[in-house]
Amino acid sequence: QVQLVESGGGLVQAGGSLRLSCAASGLTFRSYAMGWFRQAPGKEREFVAVINWSGGSTYYADSVKGRFAISRDNAKNTIYLEMNSLKPEDTATYYCAKSTGILIKTHEANFDSWGQGTQVTVSS
Repeated sequence: QVQLVESGGGLVQAGGSLRLSCAASGLTFRSYAMGWFRQAPGKEREFVAVINWSGGSTYYADSVKGRFAISRDNAKNTIYLEMNSLKPEDTATYYCAKSTGILIKTHEANFDSWGQGTQVTVSS
């Protein structure tokens, strides 16, 4: 059974930084691309970033490009999301997700396991 556990969320002022982590278990971690999504109150869940199986390829939503960085450590079965220059509009619950394959995909339908989420709140 796949389990994804996010951590690292919190309250930060605009312009600040946070680093999210997602620890995975119950899967052959290096066999899957992994992604981050977020959902703000009253809005649909949206794609944030994705990383391929090796970490050699990444893709970002336009809204976070240049400010966020996704990475992974296959030895630790963990992915990370480094978030810099945070804005109030980044406030959301952030979810880690496992893709159905090794390649980069961005649509939710291509992810089949999800964490419980971690809250990020950016104050102005």
